[in-house]
Amino acid sequence: MDPTGATYWLPIVWAVLAAMAIFIYVVLDGFDLGLGILFLAEPDRTHRNLMVQTVAPVWDGNETWMIFGGAALYGVFPNAYATILPALYLPVLVMLFALIIRGVAFEFRSRMHTERNRDLWDTGFFVGSLIAAIMQGVILGTLVGGIRVENNAFVGGSLDWLAPFPLFCGVAVACGYTLLGATWLVWRTESDLQTTMRKWAGILSVLMLLMIGVVSLWTPALHATYMQHWTDWPRILFVAPVPVAVVALAITMFRALRGRTSRRIPFLCALGWFFLSFTGLGINIWPYIVPPGMTIWDASAPPTSQAFLLVGALVLLPLILTYTAYAYHVFRGPVSVHGETYH
Repeated sequence: MDPTGATYWLPIVWAVLAAMAIFIYVVLDGFDLGLGILFLAEPDRTHRNLMVQTVAPVWDGNETWMIFGGAALYGVFPNAYATILPALYLPVLVMLFALIIRGVAFEFRSRMHTERNRDLWDTGFFVGSLIAAIMQGVILGTLVGGIRVENNAFVGGSLDWLAPFPLFCGVAVACGYTLLGATWLVWRTESDLQTTMRKWAGILSVLMLLMIGVVSLWTPALHATYMQHWTDWPRILFVAPVPVAVVALAITMFRALRGRTSRRIPFLCALGWFFLSFTGLGINIWPYIVPPGMTIWDASAPPTSQAFLLVGALVLLPLILTYTAYAYHVFRGPVSVHGETYH
């Protein structure tokens, strides 16, 4: 394959765009789902309303990035789409149903006039958030663990995802999302609720570090190529700073939670852990889109199709980024007990 031609470079460009969309989704919807997981841990209904108000103006747009990632997979990497979906039909369907339940509960809870009905929808909001987060981790773990492929077609079973590594990844992602939700609330709230969320963030930070360590040791043992990616020269120069950065962020996180000097630092540290974990994942599986045998070039559509779709993406992405950034900028301040933001 000519490394200077469009056939070589277009799949790389699209892989970067798809990875960017997935990471933005994880960041934006991660704290949203984490907030839902924390919902029943807060017995005060006034505080629950306050938690919802921190995401109410922006939460609808977060799934935009999931749609973009799915569209990129379908249009640009059709062989990967045709392989991944049969392997993950059940967890994908469960995730989508959970997101639907969560969305309905989010809207209906504010329209209930009795405490019993509101408690029912609050439970639905929690359950939908938790299941969606776990399923996203299971999907990720199944991909990293490897999908059985022969002649670019899935040959495994529909329950291959029920394995120890994907299930552990499901728990790890749910824990990470909950940490994002707690640190988001540290940033966006005050008084008793913020104090409670600082405590939750401290506990969840310890759990997150343990899970990052377990996954980091477990993943290279899944396939020989993963171990090579972490130990071969000169790639080791890029991966060696990752654990150092994780520890540095941990020190910063615990100091910020204990010192109560900054609202944003815990949230930014949690985002840093996700970025480093995402980077480590990319180092592990590159250049495979369906590990351990299908590369981005094996899975890609014809260059003309990729170029056509790239034109549309270059128009849409700046617009989506602009309105997303504007929405978060407008509603960036802490939320008062009356649901109002101030700066």
